[in-house]
Amino acid sequence: MNEAFQIMLWPLVACLVLPGILIYYGLHIIKREIIFVDLALAQVAALGTCVSILLHHDSHDWQTFAWSAAFTLVGAAIFTLTRPRERHVPQEALIGIVYVVAAAAGLLLLSRSPEGNEELRKTLVGDVLLVRPLEIAIVTGIFALIGLVHYLCRRPFLALSFDHERARVEGLNVLLWDFLFYALFGVVVTIIVHLFGVLLTFSFLIIPAVCANLLVRTLSVQLAVGWAIAALASGAGMVASYQLDLPTGAAIVVALGLALVLVGAGHVLRRHDRVAPR
Repeated sequence: MNEAFQIMLWPLVACLVLPGILIYYGLHIIKREIIFVDLALAQVAALGTCVSILLHHDSHDWQTFAWSAAFTLVGAAIFTLTRPRERHVPQEALIGIVYVVAAAAGLLLLSRSPEGNEELRKTLVGDVLLVRPLEIAIVTGIFALIGLVHYLCRRPFLALSFDHERARVEGLNVLLWDFLFYALFGVVVTIIVHLFGVLLTFSFLIIPAVCANLLVRTLSVQLAVGWAIAALASGAGMVASYQLDLPTGAAIVVALGLALVLVGAGHVLRRHDRVAPR
């Protein structure tokens, strides 16, 4: 038990502390109806990592992070400029195109690297067990600053996500605020993908937010519910991972998926009770 505590302590702390900002972004992403923007930005960030590796930098070097951040800012600009006023082409389709092209380009680049397959695996599934206290402290500080920006600029950010047309009519600078939103989101994605991998990052972003939307309506309560679900699923996934000798990130993703199934079933039953004749 003491060995398990030592192995799982800091990964558990990371899964309790760091996904909070992802859940907040997830609530925005669901309202904007751009569910796969996280995967696309993560893949664009991964493409920057691939370029850095091809230039013979290690995946943990600062140059690699700089390349990833630069590519992510380009992705943020693309998603800002392609948010349509009229729905001739849904933005989700453009997001999918960016994801596929970035993934294909990454595969082409990594085919030139002897460690390409291993680097691709790390990008997808990560290794949450390797997270260390200093990394958690640094990332928590960065996320706190990003959270502060969101708090100070909450009115335009909330307006663009929850009442976009009204914000446009009232003269809000849509391009500026959308770019700032995506740029900050891109920084979060770039950092957390390096720690958690693409799959776990996407799961923390979307699944707790979907569960919270099914259960409650107030934004602040949704944040609390989403965090509680993420925390419980992280704990359950880590316990299962240790007891059954399973990959930790994948176990947490499955635990989050099971949480969504339970919440969804409860939501359906509750709606059925409401409409059932008395």
